Amino acid sequence: MASMNMIQAINSALDVMLGKDPDVLIFGQDVGYFGGVFRATEGLQKKHGATRCFDSPIAEGGIVAAAIGMAAYGLRPVVEIQFADYIYPGYDQLVSEAARLRYRSAGDFTSPFTLRTPYGGGIFGGQTHSQSPEALFTHVAGLKTVIPSNPYDAKGLLISAIEDDDPVIFLEPKRIYNGPFDGWHDRPVQSWAKHPRSETPDGYYKVPLGKAEVVREGADLTILAYGTMVHVALAATAETGLDAEVVDIRTLLPIDIDTIAGSVNKTGRCVILHEATRTSGFGAELSALVQEACFYRLEAPIERVTGWDTPYPHAFEWEYFPGPLRVAKAMRKVMEG
Repeated sequence: MASMNMIQAINSALDVMLGKDPDVLIFGQDVGYFGGVFRATEGLQKKHGATRCFDSPIAEGGIVAAAIGMAAYGLRPVVEIQFADYIYPGYDQLVSEAARLRYRSAGDFTSPFTLRTPYGGGIFGGQTHSQSPEALFTHVAGLKTVIPSNPYDAKGLLISAIEDDDPVIFLEPKRIYNGPFDGWHDRPVQSWAKHPRSETPDGYYKVPLGKAEVVREGADLTILAYGTMVHVALAATAETGLDAEVVDIRTLLPIDIDTIAGSVNKTGRCVILHEATRTSGFGAELSALVQEACFYRLEAPIERVTGWDTPYPHAFEWEYFPGPLRVAKAMRKVMEG
């Protein structure tokens, strides 16, 4: 197996599926000749041709609408929105059309397309290049929402998403494209080269949707996280010395409540971690699910560590970003409860 970063793993997944399935195609802004703003589609047009990987106009609503039509007629398009912050012009198409096509047609039509988009902060992108809109999609019946935290999962989950018969929103945490980031912004940058989850098969394999993973076993408390925040959770565990069990959600919808409940019922304490704004963030749904499934085993109130209810600030990036010290504080609090 080769050691890949997340960009290479995503590129490999797209390459594999273009070669495996003639109905798969890729389009979006600058994804063809240029290879994408983050180079996730680099070389794919040259290898597979301009009818399989091509550029689109700067019109997110049109990109999503075209993908829905293609999918309804049997293709499996994979579209890229350059930044998740620009997905909103296509949101009506996702909610009103893609998510409901199977239901409104009584199963006669499906919408098997995948929407890839980089999301999240940590790169000084400011308010228009740092948003985490995942909760907006999990609120919509008919959409699946996936967020990988490492190269191995990124490739396997993306292949599963492309082969799924329903629309999948595939959010890629851009802060960890080139290396795992644990939230210590003032420490040397790490690469994926020495990380065990960078070992990624070259060919076809799948990581199933709807299945969380316990990335660190522990007995004191459970931390629920996804994307970049998985690495922050591990860093906070090292900071506190507490024996935390860290669960990587991976697929926000469908959610793997069995793995989540199994962990929280074992530890009796729960910290929920995400980068998005706090109010109505996905952590609120996780908190409700944990309370419903684990109420009689909880030894302390559930804690949430999130971004703040403000636009993402450029000058105060690291005050907004939920780092290890904020997570460690919440961990100690649930242990005192």
